[in-house]
Amino acid sequence: MSTGEPMPGKKPEPTGVDLARVALRAAREQARARGDAARQKKQARRGGLRSGARADGRDPMALGSAINRLITERGWEAPAAVGGVMGRWPEIVGEDVAKHCVPEKYDEDERVLIVRCDSTAWATNLRLLAPTLVARLNEDLGHGAVKLIKVFGPAGPTRRYGPLRAPGSMGPGDTYG
Repeated sequence: MSTGEPMPGKKPEPTGVDLARVALRAAREQARARGDAARQKKQARRGGLRSGARADGRDPMALGSAINRLITERGWEAPAAVGGVMGRWPEIVGEDVAKHCVPEKYDEDERVLIVRCDSTAWATNLRLLAPTLVARLNEDLGHGAVKLIKVFGPAGPTRRYGPLRAPGSMGPGDTYG
């Protein structure tokens, strides 16, 4: 049987092309193994992983994800939420109130929101609405985020002392106090 056909039950002998494929596959595996070993040595010399083809903590990320991670790591969830409230102030208090009263500052330690109004009448009005606003803010932000709203009227001009000042007067404090 010298016709070149394999005998039944016996594997055919690899020919030149098959031998070349096997040798190429073995060479690729050896090169990959050498490359992995060289890469590991290089990383060990450099002091750890470098950002490259594989994901790592130093890789670039979207700005929103980076900010969220920073807020969580630093524990700024409550101040950031209150900052969001300052941006949505007209939605929370209504357009009419928002035209005359503006949130200025949030004291994180005391959980106090400071609001400035453009007239004493609006300041008085907001002081009456303060308990309702505290409840609405805590509903939006989570229980206890805001304990108190301090309301201030318009900031008056600085006191000036001079020859035309009436004795016993408090200057602008008489009007704006």
